[in-house]
Amino acid sequence: MTRAARFGTGIRILKQDKWEALCSFILSQCNNIPRIKQIVEKFCGLYGAPIAFSGDTYYTFPSAETTARLTAEDLAPLRAGYRAPYILEAARTVSDGSMDLEALAAGTPENALSALKKLSGVGDKVASCAVLFGLHMLDAFPVDTWMKKSIAENYKEGLDPSVFSPYAGIAQQYMFYYTRSGKTER
Repeated sequence: MTRAARFGTGIRILKQDKWEALCSFILSQCNNIPRIKQIVEKFCGLYGAPIAFSGDTYYTFPSAETTARLTAEDLAPLRAGYRAPYILEAARTVSDGSMDLEALAAGTPENALSALKKLSGVGDKVASCAVLFGLHMLDAFPVDTWMKKSIAENYKEGLDPSVFSPYAGIAQQYMFYYTRSGKTER
């Protein structure tokens, strides 16, 4: 952890919009970063509000309310595949108030994880990412293939993320960045 923290000096945890984080991480499932970026940009271009800046036009991330009014056919140009119904369900659940992301953010990470995992297509990793980056709960510890690799290489006996509590999410980001950068020497 010390090597990872030194290597990653200066990294930051994004403070994303709650809905944007949840939606983006649902879209990220089984995808690589360039493809995720492409899907999100297309989604914004199709359904976000235009913003002119320095002669260029950018688009906001579509709100849950805007997204809730869409259909699977509307999402077809994104080529989001099996993720499209998950996005629509999440948007409708957030939009109609069945899931209050603000209330989840004011609660505990455990309750937020449990509530988010009730959505179709939201498992441990997506829920943990939404909690860390969207709900801004720094104890969430997302585990993906990179984190499994990091834990296997650096913690032979396994790792209980609670040793980093209440900042397990920050520790996770250092570990992720270090491992992703190929810096796994001992």
